[in-house]
Amino acid sequence: MYQLDEISFIYLGLIIPVLFLVFLIFRRWQKKSIRKYFDINTIKFLSPEISNSKPLLKFIIISIALLMLVISLVNPKIGTELKTVKREGVDIVFAIDVSKSMLAEDIAPNRIIKSKRIVSELFNNLGSDRVGIIAYASTAIPVLPITTDFSSARMFLESLNTDMLSSQGTSIAEAINLSKNYFNDENQTNRVLCVISDGEDHEIQNNNLSDIARESGITIISIGVGSPNGAPIPIKENDIVKSYKKDDKGEVVITKLNENILKDMAIQTGGIYFKGDNTSSVVSSIVEELKEMDKQEFESKQFVSFKDQFQWFLFVGLFLIILDVVVFERKTYWLDKLNLFNENEKV
Repeated sequence: MYQLDEISFIYLGLIIPVLFLVFLIFRRWQKKSIRKYFDINTIKFLSPEISNSKPLLKFIIISIALLMLVISLVNPKIGTELKTVKREGVDIVFAIDVSKSMLAEDIAPNRIIKSKRIVSELFNNLGSDRVGIIAYASTAIPVLPITTDFSSARMFLESLNTDMLSSQGTSIAEAINLSKNYFNDENQTNRVLCVISDGEDHEIQNNNLSDIARESGITIISIGVGSPNGAPIPIKENDIVKSYKKDDKGEVVITKLNENILKDMAIQTGGIYFKGDNTSSVVSSIVEELKEMDKQEFESKQFVSFKDQFQWFLFVGLFLIILDVVVFERKTYWLDKLNLFNENEKV
């Protein structure tokens, strides 16, 4: 098994066929000039030591040297050994509210972007923990299963928006019930659901939600985004506010942060509630909470340990450059007898 460390340098190898073309054009011009101005017998008499094959040999040597140097820049790595890695951590699923109320701008720049920033910063600070993502409004959908691939997690996180679910409203209970499918290992000691929302649950009463949270067997960490005073929900076109969402009576809807519902379900499961105003403060607090939890060994996999191999190609390249310096263009008689390049033929 192998891998290339700096594959972009491989394009430098394209200079070799260009040099070869220039070499052929030059040699053709050189031969034509000789035939035009000199007799072949005269040249052999005046310069008996000139070899017709040595320039080609020297070019081949320097071309291979350049190729070796390019490969050394690419730095090929070869797998040399297998290692078993055991990872310990906490499985944490992020349930992110994508209802229209998350467009309110009472927290800059708006609630949903703030939510994604908090989760993204958490990804940057998590160690060997595994993460998953759920998006919910009146229903909940799985976005990313439990994984250690934080690059994929960031990509799916950025794709979240308030238009991904056609049915609007907010049902945190749907997110909690869906998260149970993420924790399918009975040996897991810690199952953490991080709910990020403005807490406006239109589908269920506060007391019932606390019961669902408590019965889930999942530790819930909740993060409230928004302000208790609330804000209208903007309707934008090309990032310009055209109007605000209105109710059936034609009055502007004011969406407010409901901290009580978020606090209650966190307390019922032994979790904790955070107000998401300060991103760095929330992230550091959650990371500290996760550190206090017992770590479960959740993965044991084998991977190949790669070692650099560039030094071999560098050595060969430098050796060939030195060889090119010591190889002269005059004839080598033992090589001339072999006639490898048909140099004994007339020019």
